Amino acid sequence: MSTDEVRLARAYLSRVAEPPAAALVGFIAEVGPVRAAELVRSGDVSGAVDRETSARRAVDQAERDLEVAAGIGGRLLVPEDDEWPRWPFNALSIAAANGLRCGVEPVALWVRGEFSLASLTERAVAVVGSRASSGYGQHVAGEFGFGLAEAGVTVVSGAAYGIDGAAHRGAMTAGGLTIAVLACGVDVAYPAGHRALLERIPSQGLLVSEYPPAHTPARHRFITRNRLIAALAEGTVVVEAGQRSGAKNTAASTAALGRVLMAVPGPITSASSSGCHELLRSGSALPVTGVAEIIESTGRLGVDLVEANRKLDTGPPQGDAMRVFEALGLSSGHSTDMISVESGVELQRVRALLPQLELAGLAERVETGWKRSQVESWRGDT
Repeated sequence: MSTDEVRLARAYLSRVAEPPAAALVGFIAEVGPVRAAELVRSGDVSGAVDRETSARRAVDQAERDLEVAAGIGGRLLVPEDDEWPRWPFNALSIAAANGLRCGVEPVALWVRGEFSLASLTERAVAVVGSRASSGYGQHVAGEFGFGLAEAGVTVVSGAAYGIDGAAHRGAMTAGGLTIAVLACGVDVAYPAGHRALLERIPSQGLLVSEYPPAHTPARHRFITRNRLIAALAEGTVVVEAGQRSGAKNTAASTAALGRVLMAVPGPITSASSSGCHELLRSGSALPVTGVAEIIESTGRLGVDLVEANRKLDTGPPQGDAMRVFEALGLSSGHSTDMISVESGVELQRVRALLPQLELAGLAERVETGWKRSQVESWRGDT
C-alpha cells in the first residue's frame, strides 16, 4: 500500500464525515484507511459508520482537494506521517476510551505552512478567550503571546477576533511560532478581517484544520475544533471569557484531556472576565498573572520554575520598558507615536508596554498622552 493511496483515502474520508466521527475513526483503525474508503463508498459498513457517512459518501473529490491545498502551500497530514502529533493526540485516544466526545482523533489534518506539526507541539501553550474582548484582555493576550514565543514556546489559538488574534500577533511580533486551528478550510479567510493575519501565519507556523478546502465555518465546527486546540498544547490559558464564551468549551476540553488549565483574573466588575473567575472559584483552573507562571505550570518538572514576588517594589524597568519609560513626558503627556520615535521601540510594542508601566505605578495617561507617574513605585535609586 503506497503513501499516495493512504493520503487519497484519508482525503476522501475527511470530506465524507463531519468531525468528530468516532465510528469512522474506529473503523479506519480496524480495517485501514484504504479499505475503509472502499467500504464507505459501497455502503458496506455498520449502522454507526453509515450514519456518519451516508449523506456524503458519493462526494469524492480527494484529488481536487489535494491539488487545491498544494496550490496555496498546504498539504494533507495523516496519522501515517512522521510529523503526526502522536504524543499530543494520545490524550484524545485516552479520552475516547473513556467515552468522552472530545476524545475523537481526527481522520486527517489539512495544514498550511512548512513547519512540522510534531515539532511545533513539542512545547506549546494555547491562549484563548472571548472575541468581544476588552483592551485589558487584548493587552494581556498580546504580552502572553510575545513572552511565550520569546521563551521558545509555540502559541496555539483559533485565529478569531479578540484574544486569539492578539495572542497570534504577540507571538509573531516576537519572531516566534504559532498555530491557528480553524473551523473551516485552510483556504478560507475567516474571519474576513483577519485575512492578512491568516496569510502571515504560515510563514511563522501553521494553519491547521480537520475540514477540507472550501469548507465554511459553522457554530458546531468551532466547538468541535476546540478539542484540537486543547490537545495540541501542554496547557490552555483563558485570558478573558464571559459566562457563555466559546473559550469555556476549550477550557472544558482541556480539563477532560488532563491538560493544565489556567485562567487570568480580571476586574471583578468586568463581564468579560466572569467566566475566568468562575473557573478560578471552582478550582478548575490555576490563576496566572504572567508568562513565567504559565511556563512553570506547563513546563518541565524542576526546570521551569518561577520565584514568587516577595516585594511590591518590582525594581526599575528593563530593556524596552526602560527605553519607553525614559521617553515619557515629565510634566505633560506624549503621544504613543512620539514615545516610539523617542525610544526607538516599535509602536506596537510601545502600546503593549505602556499599560504595564501604568500598572507598576510608573506611567499615567493624561489628556495629551502618556507621562511619568507622580507617585512612582521605582524611585530611580539604581
